[in-house]
Amino acid sequence: MLTTDDQARAQDLRRMKMVATSLFVLAAIVFLVARVLEESNQTWGYVRATAEAAMVGALADWFAVTALFKHPLGLPIPHTAIIQKRKDEIGASLGGFVRDNFLTREVVTERLQSADLAKRLGGWLAQPANAETVGEQSAAVIRGVTEVLQDEVIQTGIDAVVVERAKAVEVAPVMARVVDAAVAGDHHQSMLENVLTGLGGFMEENRETLKNRLIRESPWWVPEPIDDAVFDKIYTAVRRFLTDIGSDRNHEMRVDIDRRAARLAQELRSLPEMMARGEQLKQEFLDHPDVRAWSATLWTRIKAGLLEAAESPDSELRHQLHEAVMEAGRSLDADPELQAKIDRWITDSVGYVAEQFRGEVADLIASTVQRWDAKETAELLELQVGRDLQFIRINGTLVGGVAGLAIYTISEFLIG
Repeated sequence: MLTTDDQARAQDLRRMKMVATSLFVLAAIVFLVARVLEESNQTWGYVRATAEAAMVGALADWFAVTALFKHPLGLPIPHTAIIQKRKDEIGASLGGFVRDNFLTREVVTERLQSADLAKRLGGWLAQPANAETVGEQSAAVIRGVTEVLQDEVIQTGIDAVVVERAKAVEVAPVMARVVDAAVAGDHHQSMLENVLTGLGGFMEENRETLKNRLIRESPWWVPEPIDDAVFDKIYTAVRRFLTDIGSDRNHEMRVDIDRRAARLAQELRSLPEMMARGEQLKQEFLDHPDVRAWSATLWTRIKAGLLEAAESPDSELRHQLHEAVMEAGRSLDADPELQAKIDRWITDSVGYVAEQFRGEVADLIASTVQRWDAKETAELLELQVGRDLQFIRINGTLVGGVAGLAIYTISEFLIG
């Protein structure tokens, strides 16, 4: 099946063949006319000689051009249909030519060094439209890789990594660092203040409930006014105590909490029983059914999130990819040192690939040509270059005619 371009080439080839053949026919007609009239007027001899030589030139070049692709007139003349007969040798020669003249480290390096690929790439990536295109393609790659991965294998791997990583971390020292960080930043005191504030609010909201509980617990013979007075005294004292602790960072209880927190951090680091207790709690946590269920479905949730983010043009993933590509482009476009490094990397990499695989490329060209049908190959090549080769026939006709005229004129001058 010929492509649209091939059909256009075939039409041009037919037209040029017709032009070249028409010149031959014209020369033949002129020759016949001049041959008849030559007897009555010797001037026609010049015309006849010109036309005769033009026919010879046209025939010779037609034979030469045709012999490249097929047997002229279908006759098995030796050294014709050259492309069909020597297709394999031509393929091997073409592969060797490409290997020796294009796929060398020197040629590739010289070309790439003058291309400024890194700077051009940086400018291209810095354009929002191009960055968006790259982001879309990156998202498509993420989506494709995520979909083809085997869920069971990935899930097993993630589960093993999470569990094994958790088992490798000692809980007690980690908790000690957490306590140290909380004490160093007074975070535990801020938390205590919030707890005290909440406790005060809880007491205020449940004052009647607490009072009724005291009355129920009080002996029956104690008068109610005394119960009320006792409750108010206790309630007021407790609220004042909570307020004092909450408002005074130097309160003795808060200082005691600091000491206890520091001691707890030290014990978590040094006491074997505390460390053993931490490991036991960690193992109980990891063995809990809810934790195991969460770990077992971790990859499913990650995969669903990745696919959703990759599909949605407005997702944070797509936005981050777009911004990352543009930032990389701007950095590359503005950093000559980075450009030089990337250019060297590209040049070295491509040069290495060209040097290592040039033989394989040559073999690929040769083996590909060998698999082609000889007749179809000749027809394909004729389709590609045949139109230009028809100018050889045209030029042969014209040059032959001029040469014939010159020879006839010189001979007439010398003999006459």
